Amino acid sequence: MEKKTFSVPNINCGHCVMSIKNELSELKGVSKVDGNPADKSITVEWNAPATLEKILKMLKEINFPAAS
Repeated sequence: MEKKTFSVPNINCGHCVMSIKNELSELKGVSKVDGNPADKSITVEWNAPATLEKILKMLKEINFPAAS
């Protein structure tokens, strides 16, 4: 299992976090998504077939791109 915390500057509230959770949870292999609107971060846990690249692509597609 892999786990990573992403900085997502576009997060403004708990609703943003819920939207991200709902979208990322649809990716096969993503097992857990937690977010903190106060520090604008999302923590994702995943196994194959999910990949870091797929997660970053999904975040970008839903207008919550991770900061690099």
